[in-house]
Amino acid sequence: MAVTRAPNPWLIAVVVAIATFMEVLDTTIANVALPYMAGGLGVSEDEASWVITTYLVSNAIALTASAFLVQRIGRKRFFMACLALFTVSSVLCALAWNLQALLAFRVLQGIAGGGMVPVSQSILADSFPPAKRGQAFALFGVAVVVAPVVGPTLGGWLADNISWHWCFLINGPVGAFAVVAIAVLLRETPAQVEERRRLQQEGRRFDIIGFALVATFLGALEVLCDRGLEDDWFGSGFIVAVAIVCGAAFLLMIPWELRQRNPVIDLRMVASRQFGACFLVMLATGAILLATTQFLPQLVQQDLGYTATWAGLVLSPGGLVTMAMMFITGRMLTRIQPKYLIVTGATLIAVSMYQLTAVYGDVGFWYLAQSRMLLGLGLPLIFLSITAASYDGIRPDKIDQASALINVARNTGGSLGVALVSNVLTHREQFHQSRLVEHAIPSSSAYQETLRQVTEFFAGHGSAPLQAKGQAIGWIGQQLQAQASFLAYIDAFWVLMLISLAAVPLALTLRNVKLGGKAPVAH
Repeated sequence: MAVTRAPNPWLIAVVVAIATFMEVLDTTIANVALPYMAGGLGVSEDEASWVITTYLVSNAIALTASAFLVQRIGRKRFFMACLALFTVSSVLCALAWNLQALLAFRVLQGIAGGGMVPVSQSILADSFPPAKRGQAFALFGVAVVVAPVVGPTLGGWLADNISWHWCFLINGPVGAFAVVAIAVLLRETPAQVEERRRLQQEGRRFDIIGFALVATFLGALEVLCDRGLEDDWFGSGFIVAVAIVCGAAFLLMIPWELRQRNPVIDLRMVASRQFGACFLVMLATGAILLATTQFLPQLVQQDLGYTATWAGLVLSPGGLVTMAMMFITGRMLTRIQPKYLIVTGATLIAVSMYQLTAVYGDVGFWYLAQSRMLLGLGLPLIFLSITAASYDGIRPDKIDQASALINVARNTGGSLGVALVSNVLTHREQFHQSRLVEHAIPSSSAYQETLRQVTEFFAGHGSAPLQAKGQAIGWIGQQLQAQASFLAYIDAFWVLMLISLAAVPLALTLRNVKLGGKAPVAH
């Protein structure tokens, strides 16, 4: 009898990484293209921003159901179904005839994407022997960490030079290739088939009420984070209603899930010292990754006059460092305890954020790029170490759920981080502007001297005296606004630095794991 040769696990890893990269890319690729979408669909930019919200909400909800569905229908079938739905819905997004259709297709895209990422980790764990899993997870980590960085740059270039439709159409050929490759390369082991049959014979039921409560809580939380600032938080009746629904779902979810034999979310696992600490650290990591990826380009474009291309290039050196560090970290995990790598990574990120608290009007490109490179050193140390530490002590039948929850933490942390930094920027800019205005008054001798010098400057360039004075007053107002903005960004970077430092004591609570041993594998 001919023996079927197993496919090269690195081929599987590359295909899985491509699929994961494509999914995570879609969390940020549409952000900078919103003005083009609004114009093309004849709606306001505020209405078009629901393109982002619907994807994040449906993505977070789907993550929680992925573990049960994998056990019921098998990892390969589930992954291929999600990948196919993601590809088709991406093409439909590009072909959407109005905003309502686009939002409906984005919901489908988010549901499919939410199932792909956690299953990707389980596929890699099954495909590689224990000694090489660190390198496989490093490739996965590159996709998850680098994709949000590439998203805004790629989306902006496509929207500027071709059309916003290509932000979605680009997934078509990539997704089709990945579906075919997974169908050919990925095979279920006899142990996986047997485990699935056993679970089906047990008649394990889906916790539909728990899922509804968890979905309502996560969905409402995503809406709060994404829409709160734009809708004036609790000054909006809509936001108040969403907050009440979110709180009620959370309070009902806890007792219900604790009483279930097979809950959608195992709250006891989340409350355990090892997994709970990993969950919180991943929340912080997601917040820092997405917040810095979104607001550093915004800073250099608004206050330093960078183009979209140069704003993307500020992030690029950090992305290259991250890719290299992922593979180095994969090797380090075979020799160094994850908790020490997390502490090192969190410290490096804190130093990176501290460097950014020194931004000013003449800060150079390489200063910003170097701070991003320092961030690129720290993120892989945290990301891969959490993956290793979070699985420690988890039963094999809970691994898929653990993977899903870690990804929920990353997604939710990203939304919370963006919401937090948005609020810090808005309120602190108002605060700094009001304080600076106190010194820009006619009775101030410093103000009068500045006004005189700037008026003389404009007069020397051909403006009439009255016109020159008006130009001088306008210039002083612009400078005041710019300084208020810089000070607000500095405050935001201080907040992110404190969030990073908060991960240090959490990491030290983790217990030691067996280095180079067999990593748990989901079935």
